Amino acid sequence: MTTTPRTWFSGEVPTGATFNAEIRDQFNAIFDAWTPYTPSWTAVTTNPTLGNAVLIGRYMKVGRTCHVRVDLTMGSTTTYGSGGWALGLPFAASPTGVQNGIIHTLMSVRVAGHMNISPGASVGQLFFPTTANPTQLSFATATVPITWAANAKLSLALTYETAA
Repeated sequence: MTTTPRTWFSGEVPTGATFNAEIRDQFNAIFDAWTPYTPSWTAVTTNPTLGNAVLIGRYMKVGRTCHVRVDLTMGSTTTYGSGGWALGLPFAASPTGVQNGIIHTLMSVRVAGHMNISPGASVGQLFFPTTANPTQLSFATATVPITWAANAKLSLALTYETAA
């Protein structure tokens, strides 16, 4: 799919192939299957390691709008690193404006948080409340918002503007 429409010229006779490429194929791209990708999982000090965890990412890009889903199920051999966590994006973000997505934990409790994407970034940083007072957020870490363990899940839904 292209992000720049074709320029038509006065007197030009469009062909079936031109219409297919410029109209049908562009429209069909909106209904394509989502594309899988493997997001990076990093931390400020020491990166986590997946071990036997399952990390699945997928996206749908239409023009410069990218819809993303990431699901991370922790394993018994997962290590959680140290420092605040970040997840890799399929495309670099727009160089203007901060963007946010929604994340959840699913373990003994559900905790809602958000992913923060800085202008031009290729990763989004994860934030959760650190107390029952949800107005204060902190980086997601090995112990925030929960002490992570096998079978705990982190789920992300995000729509953001890409750089290109």
